[in-house]
Amino acid sequence: MGEVNIVLLTTKVVIGFVTLFFIIFITGRTSIYQLTPFHFVFVLLLGDFLGDTIYEDRIGIFYFFYAVGLWTLLMLAVEYITLKKKSSRSVFEGNPDIIVRDGIIDRKMLKKNKLDVNQLSSLLRQANIFSVREVKYGILEPNGHISTLLKSKYQKPDRQDLNLPDSLVDLPTTLIIDGEIIWDNLHERGFDQQWLHKQITAQGYDSEKDIFYADWDDREGIHISPIKVG
Repeated sequence: MGEVNIVLLTTKVVIGFVTLFFIIFITGRTSIYQLTPFHFVFVLLLGDFLGDTIYEDRIGIFYFFYAVGLWTLLMLAVEYITLKKKSSRSVFEGNPDIIVRDGIIDRKMLKKNKLDVNQLSSLLRQANIFSVREVKYGILEPNGHISTLLKSKYQKPDRQDLNLPDSLVDLPTTLIIDGEIIWDNLHERGFDQQWLHKQITAQGYDSEKDIFYADWDDREGIHISPIKVG
């Protein structure tokens, strides 16, 4: 293994650092969570490219600078196109999708965005929402986060703002996912299949096979999101 050219290595590191700083500055991204899929892939590949070429002495400063500059110009070109042509934004940035309406999960939209119920539940919990029944509209943003508008009765103000006494807080329990009964959760609640079937039929469904998602809350009972909507 030959000796590392310190001058060349130092120059490449400085160029790489300045390039990454410049990209962050011109894109105006205040947080990594705001990156669209296109920007995330671009930065990821640029970082990999810099890592591979910084320590390669056979690539001179001119070619290194040319490659990094071309890569940056391509990103700026895409930024310009998406700014000027609205039709291109869906390709490079993606579109927000409504995946929950009135507490009902849109199975087709969930499948389109390669999400399952567990992932959706996790996104909602990160937004301090522990049951889909609370959601009037749930919108999956291009950056992978979910924006929610709660139903009116689940919206704040806080209880202390209304001088109301504290009440018992209950964590909803998932009972059915994609037509399958979650037996551990059902038994943990002290319920059985006969009880669940009674709850399902009372809501107008024949069996759990008709249900995409269902959870139970002691205060409000069962909430069902059917496989077929409408």
